[in-house]
Amino acid sequence: MDLKYQIKIMRKRDPSIKNNFEILLYPGFWILIFHFFAHKLYRNKFFFSARVISQFGRFLTGIEIHPGANIGRGLFIDHGAGVVIGETAKIGNDVVMYQNVTLGGTGKDLGKRHPTIGHNVLIGAGSKILGPILIGSNSRIGAGSVVLHPVKSYSTVVGIPARAVARDNQEMFSDDEMLQHSHLPDPITADINRIREQLDDIEKRCNSNHKSA
Repeated sequence: MDLKYQIKIMRKRDPSIKNNFEILLYPGFWILIFHFFAHKLYRNKFFFSARVISQFGRFLTGIEIHPGANIGRGLFIDHGAGVVIGETAKIGNDVVMYQNVTLGGTGKDLGKRHPTIGHNVLIGAGSKILGPILIGSNSRIGAGSVVLHPVKSYSTVVGIPARAVARDNQEMFSDDEMLQHSHLPDPITADINRIREQLDDIEKRCNSNHKSA
């Protein structure tokens, strides 16, 4: 675990951190330390010892990361309460994750059964990403979304089940843009507004035909 980089990325992502000592108060920081040792034991087939460490970390932080999960550098779990990351989950670099996120499976299948998260992805509070699906790099998952299908890179998804909001230009989100997950588009509202506009147009045509008759 690259502690120097972890501290740097946490201060970059969270403006409320005033100095490096405050990072010691973040459960998302401590769970990564627990996971670092648990994952090493897991890879060496000390499964029980690995689970003991991960469960102790869960007890202290409220965050559950299975020791088998693969996590890249720079993961920032903000607040963290209720986060669950499954055994075969894989997380890329510089991912931001908020409270009550689940990277879970969809059954008792063996092998790969949890999501793979690309680099520089934001996962909003309360989101559930289920199954062995790929979330492409530089994507955003809106708060409360339930993601059951793969998400292409450079895109934003929202809703239950999650629906993609088109994003054509393949450029990385800026730090400020990435963290503005409370202002994401709502495709359902957009569809309703389009239907209303179509109904208004039909009503105007009917009234026009009625007058001409």
